Amino acid sequence: MTLKVLTVDDSKTIRMIVKKAFQAYNCEITEAENGVEGLAAAAKIKPGLIILDITMPVMTGVEMLERLKGDDALKAIPVIMLTAESGKDNVMNIVKKGINDYMVKPFKGEDLIERVRKIMPLEPKTEEMDDKKPGKYFTQVEDVVVLTLPAKVLRPVSVEVENSLQVKIKDMTAAQLKKMILDMGGVSETNVSLIKLIITALQQCQKANVAVKLVANAKQGEELKGFQETSQITVAHSIEEARAAM
Repeated sequence: MTLKVLTVDDSKTIRMIVKKAFQAYNCEITEAENGVEGLAAAAKIKPGLIILDITMPVMTGVEMLERLKGDDALKAIPVIMLTAESGKDNVMNIVKKGINDYMVKPFKGEDLIERVRKIMPLEPKTEEMDDKKPGKYFTQVEDVVVLTLPAKVLRPVSVEVENSLQVKIKDMTAAQLKKMILDMGGVSETNVSLIKLIITALQQCQKANVAVKLVANAKQGEELKGFQETSQITVAHSIEEARAAM
């Protein structure tokens, strides 16, 4: 079942971090820029989870939360609050509002997912849930192409990604794009097929003179060290960190 997630924040960057954090899971993300828009969206879609910032124009997160808790149809929705202040008094005031958890900015997407998992289960996307259009694994951030690896890499999936990568590298060469990031942050299992795919991707990029960086969370980084083929690979913990190192 698709989890409806409502993210309410006036920062586009934070909304993007939240959206990407849920990318590997069967979730539908709705965005709002302030409490007024957030309330309207909550009433319309009845989300299963709300990620709510405190400091926003028009209507703050605290004001929106109070309105949510006063509405019988919305008061039971789990809420994770985002705050830029980590002081004890501030945190206690947030907790007293009846939220399920809170996070202090800045934060990483994987940290948010860990908090969410304490509240509810998350269902990884299957290949059947993914778009079937060509190039479905690729996005572009300025001059960097990002290859987002699937949640579970088995041999048939690995072959599909490798074939897509060959085509993408040709397109990159034609467009004079020379940077790629392999993002395995949403991968749920580090297995032999994944390791072989990573090595193949690195080799293809090297052959085409494409600079490449690997993004993984801390746990995945440790798991990669357990395989001889990937034990020496330097891992970045976010796309932003990988881009900065290129």
